[in-house]
Amino acid sequence: MTEAPDPEVVELATKIFDLARQGETETLAAYVDAGVPVNLTNDRGDSLVMLAAYHGHAAAVRALLERGADGDRANDRGQTPLAGAVFKGEDAVIKALLDGGADPAAGTPSAVDTARMFGKADLLELFGAG
Repeated sequence: MTEAPDPEVVELATKIFDLARQGETETLAAYVDAGVPVNLTNDRGDSLVMLAAYHGHAAAVRALLERGADGDRANDRGQTPLAGAVFKGEDAVIKALLDGGADPAAGTPSAVDTARMFGKADLLELFGAG
């Protein structure tokens, strides 16, 4: 028997995921600094870094990584933030993730696989997979 989650906790988590999607870097960082888990994930396994990366918010990605977020954390479908940024063509996010130590070979498909799929030779070279 599982206990129903506290509606206030769900509401707060929803707000924090929205901050990541919207790139509200300062507010998001303040919540993490106040104790929100930096690797918090939603019901699909998307981390705060994944949501910020997929929506093109490099500053939020950097802030989360600086606070210890796992830049390679895959969601429930095996996708990583870096592969999502490659898919979306978010160059500033790609740089932020690489600067934070993200692995281009992590995930399924990986960022390398995604770059190959879309013929992004510049990214394959950047990833050392050219």
